[in-house]
Amino acid sequence: MRDASPSAITHATLAGEPLHFRVEDNVLSAFAAVPVDSTNGLTLALLCTDGARVDVRIATRDGEYPLERLTVAPRFSAPPDSALLARQRREAARAAEVSRASHDTPRLFTEPFLPPRTTRITSGFGSGRTFNGTVTSRHMGTDYAGAVGAPVRATNRGVVRLVDRFYLGGNVVYLDHGDGLVSAYLHLSRQRVAVGDTVQRGDVIGEVGATGRVTGPHLHFIVRYGNVTVDPESVVAR
Repeated sequence: MRDASPSAITHATLAGEPLHFRVEDNVLSAFAAVPVDSTNGLTLALLCTDGARVDVRIATRDGEYPLERLTVAPRFSAPPDSALLARQRREAARAAEVSRASHDTPRLFTEPFLPPRTTRITSGFGSGRTFNGTVTSRHMGTDYAGAVGAPVRATNRGVVRLVDRFYLGGNVVYLDHGDGLVSAYLHLSRQRVAVGDTVQRGDVIGEVGATGRVTGPHLHFIVRYGNVTVDPESVVAR
């Protein structure tokens, strides 16, 4: 949006997430996220200082995501029992709270986002996954190759909000970069940061591992804007 001022807008949302506007060279801009399953468009809602609401319809289209077929041990494809399901929900809620709270953190970064590893990508974002012939999930992150113990780096400056061991993600680290942006690093063999640490872009925050629900060592890298998970490659180097 050109020739605009954030003072003219009191609130803005897209896909249920608030936007944080900044002005540079008379251009008003903000990060926003489109859910992976959005096919019929989204409405950008703007509330102005004069009380008016402006709705801007934004077109979206289907993503082109491949289908991966994995054969795994039966224990990986069996439905969770009630206790395990409760644990997974608790862990998901904790991760979601980190993402929600990031909207209250001012932007902590000034440089583009880096990939957490410089190795090849073994599985991209958005692909459907079948376990033993049954479609069970969509891959909501990017997997990077790596041997156990290989370094994992912070994609940008941020504050460590979560360090724990999850059932699915294994050893995890979640970074809050502010303005609603969060990055997460899963299946680590070792976490090298603590909650509350401020890390710089490129700092080693952990090591590649095979913890959690995995078939081998790798880094599973997630980026979220609020609670909308986005393709990490749409953020890295932008």
